[in-house]
Amino acid sequence: MARARADRDGEADPRWTDEWVRVDEVRDEASSAVARGRHPEPSPSRGAESAVGDIEAEVRAELDRAVGAKRAPRLEQRLRDASRAFAAERYTDAARILSKLVSEAPGVAAARELYGLTLYRQGKWRAAAAQLEAFRMLTGSTEQHPVLADCYRALGRDAQVDALWDELRQASPSAELVVEGRIVVAGMRADRGDLQGGIRLLEQGWRLPKHPQEHHLRRGYALADLYERAGDLSRARELFGRLARLAPDFADVAARSRSLG
Repeated sequence: MARARADRDGEADPRWTDEWVRVDEVRDEASSAVARGRHPEPSPSRGAESAVGDIEAEVRAELDRAVGAKRAPRLEQRLRDASRAFAAERYTDAARILSKLVSEAPGVAAARELYGLTLYRQGKWRAAAAQLEAFRMLTGSTEQHPVLADCYRALGRDAQVDALWDELRQASPSAELVVEGRIVVAGMRADRGDLQGGIRLLEQGWRLPKHPQEHHLRRGYALADLYERAGDLSRARELFGRLARLAPDFADVAARSRSLG
């Protein structure tokens, strides 16, 4: 069952299936692949208040260059407020603050990045892609390539997904980010009916270690999900079972394992 395309406004399509919601929840739980220390989005390993209360010197310098030293403290406070709203999942509040901030200081990469992530969480794929493309142009970074690729995936822009995946593989910034990109591309292939192509991509170099990290679990979950969708129930059962034994509280692996017997 393919993930439905975005609607013509580039926003969340209510026709999405519960099956894809589960896969997307795995990506959401893996927010360390999205959150980076250079901007104020909180990482799961840090308390939200401490993460958003500390704006890095690099970001302060960006604000100073963008609006001058006199106005920078006010924008810094807005960025901090938006970060707190994001951490509390008050995405509407965060988007309202960031929209004004980006309009006033379009060259501040941290604001572009956080605004893009906020719009992504709201399911506003086209608007999120525009902000994350701006972040990419300002920094040359691949840190948000998986999120940007997922926006393009939802919009049906497969060529952009493939191009971002090529850049991400060549840069190899971290195992977590490469896994996240791999999951997005495999999902895109499944979207267009190439379940086996998605499976091959996730299987490439794949093994589940005895002590898996979260990115191993995410990749395993996505692979098991595609096995089940492709009708390979024995492999889906085996992999979901292994995941459930290693990390019974991860996503809904225990329920998926039980449902397959």
